[in-house]
Amino acid sequence: MSQVLFFSLAAALNPTLLTATTVMLLLPSPKRLLLGYLLGAYMTSITLGLVIVFALEDSGAVDTTKDKISPAADIALGLILLVVAFTLHSGRHAERSAQRKEKKAGKEEKTPRWREVMSKGRARDTFIVGALLTLPGASYLAGLSEISKQDLSTPTTVLCVIGVNVVMLAILEVPLLGYTFAPDRTRKAMERFKEVLTQHGERTLYFVALVMGLALMLRGLVELLG
Repeated sequence: MSQVLFFSLAAALNPTLLTATTVMLLLPSPKRLLLGYLLGAYMTSITLGLVIVFALEDSGAVDTTKDKISPAADIALGLILLVVAFTLHSGRHAERSAQRKEKKAGKEEKTPRWREVMSKGRARDTFIVGALLTLPGASYLAGLSEISKQDLSTPTTVLCVIGVNVVMLAILEVPLLGYTFAPDRTRKAMERFKEVLTQHGERTLYFVALVMGLALMLRGLVELLG
């Protein structure tokens, strides 16, 4: 079962989930937004996980799907992240931002629609987003494949799938627990996070995109050539 834990941790390194969590933490009412997204993600991910495990048990289909999807997805996402890193490093992002600010000078800034909706702090909005965006990735499929090989009882299999999702969605659960049990300390931590992001956001994004892009490219090439 150690492999199941490994794949669960790998699945937690989801760029989409990381981005969504960061956005929600920077908006008003982050606790409600996180809760809505988490419930939507649980619904989709656990349901699909159970269907896959029980329907494809002992068939090897999960492994086949993983082998086909994983390398291509890693390489494609790695290329995207490297392009983002290159853009940030070249200064084009900063230049374009400055140009947009000059064009908007003297005009009233309009809040983006998506941010306006999320800023209302409605859990049902993020519930829908979480349900739609949380689809099985390569690492999750690999973890489900390992569970299907263990010849477990039905209740134990269900608990394992739920456990994988708890680990996989920890990036949502940890700040949510913080807001629930230590709200003041968590709010102060988020304020510091916002300050750091404001001051060093572009450089941080560059290094994160570069490291993740190279890591994904390398993993995809190794799997493809292996």
